[in-house]
Amino acid sequence: MIGLDIPALSIPTVALVTGANSGIGQATAARLAAMGSAVVVGYNSRKERADAVVGALQGKGHLALRIAIDDPASIGAAAKVVAERYGRLDALVNCGGATTPVPAQDLNKLTDDIFDRTVAVNLRGPFAMVRAFRPLLERGSGAAIVNISSIAARTGLGSSLAYLAAKAGVDALTIALAKVLAPKIRVFSVSPAGVDTDFVPGRTLEQLQKTAERLPLAHVTTPDDVARAVIACIVNLTSSTGIVVPVDEGRHL
Repeated sequence: MIGLDIPALSIPTVALVTGANSGIGQATAARLAAMGSAVVVGYNSRKERADAVVGALQGKGHLALRIAIDDPASIGAAAKVVAERYGRLDALVNCGGATTPVPAQDLNKLTDDIFDRTVAVNLRGPFAMVRAFRPLLERGSGAAIVNISSIAARTGLGSSLAYLAAKAGVDALTIALAKVLAPKIRVFSVSPAGVDTDFVPGRTLEQLQKTAERLPLAHVTTPDDVARAVIACIVNLTSSTGIVVPVDEGRHL
């Protein structure tokens, strides 16, 4: 068997993951740390949980850092901390987000406040992160940004109309940023569906399993399934940018 070595250039020295104190973000942080990256575990609340995630990561140089992605001042302060501590950033994973479930047919229940909050966190937030951390990403070579999107952007079915619209915006933003930030920074969307996390309030594993039975791969997506796709974008897809990678058990089919 021919041995294949991962080029050192493709392994991020420093990576930042928002929403990294649980679910997909935590799984991604663990994968990055296992490769040898120093990981900034971004969180908005539950500092104790973020500290526990950092403590469980392999390697050294990790940091729990509060980043409220809907607050430009918080993002700016975080960028300053990363610059002072590490002097660079090789991978940015925009995993932080939130949703308020609202039935699609109930347009009146989807208030302006819910809509604005959903877009601020899930669309404006990732853009603000890219804007603030671009200078650090451009200091090295081969940097990558991965935005966690949702298959809801493609199917038009999701926790709310505002959420699926915001995630569609993330995918469009990914394509546009891939052009703007080339050639120094590659940009991807990873688009999961029905991940076994507590992200959607009130959604149960039983509900996910019933949906999974109708999918081509008949499997409930795990946080690590998504994390492995994120790592593939950062490490392996070195000649790709501006693409949306479904991690949805074939749901998009």
